[in-house]
Amino acid sequence: MRRSLVAAFALCLSAGGVRAQEPAKLPAAEPIKLDVVNDSLPKSLTATPGNAEAGKKVFLTRTLGNCLACHQVTSLKSEEFHGEFGPSLDGVAGRYTEAQLRLIVADPKRVFTDTVMPAFFKNDGLSRVRPEFVGKSILTAAQVEDVIAFLKTLN
Repeated sequence: MRRSLVAAFALCLSAGGVRAQEPAKLPAAEPIKLDVVNDSLPKSLTATPGNAEAGKKVFLTRTLGNCLACHQVTSLKSEEFHGEFGPSLDGVAGRYTEAQLRLIVADPKRVFTDTVMPAFFKNDGLSRVRPEFVGKSILTAAQVEDVIAFLKTLN
């Protein structure tokens, strides 16, 4: 039985019955352009202000921002899995302007070149991106603005 399975598999291979799948070709996405001025993004990414409550949800959601995995926030200490890798975000609203926070969330390497924090609103120039995520950003423009609104509450 085993010998016949091996023979059948070899026959499929030689006949071209089994082929490695080619990765699906996705249409090229337009790169997200950020209007950076003096290490900040002064213009909102949307036409509407962010929602701090929605931003807190993005901040805490593991499949979205997952910010708490790296950062600590004292007011959220009831939440699990506070990170100690990134800086504490207590008082972040007093350390950075809204425009600076927007750039730090959107594309942190523009401000902190050695950071391991991902660019949450960038879709080009990235490495090791899974095919289904090519051309997409981690967060939408509205989610970035929501996170900024939440960060502005951290005085």
